[in-house]
Amino acid sequence: MPKMKTKSGAKKRFSLTATGKVKLPVAGKRHGMRKRGNRFLRQATGTVIASEGDARKIRQHFLPNGL
Repeated sequence: MPKMKTKSGAKKRFSLTATGKVKLPVAGKRHGMRKRGNRFLRQATGTVIASEGDARKIRQHFLPNGL
């Protein structure tokens, strides 16, 4: 059976911390900024750590090689 490849879209969206947690950009800043408040936009900068349930799915299905 061939090796599993990392999904190329996942390489661009997720990264792993040194302890193996999944880091991802904050959701909700792709479009529609006018309807969002300034406080939301300030707080939605940078990256966040994914919840453990989501992180398990991301590592299993999208990042089998551990990036």
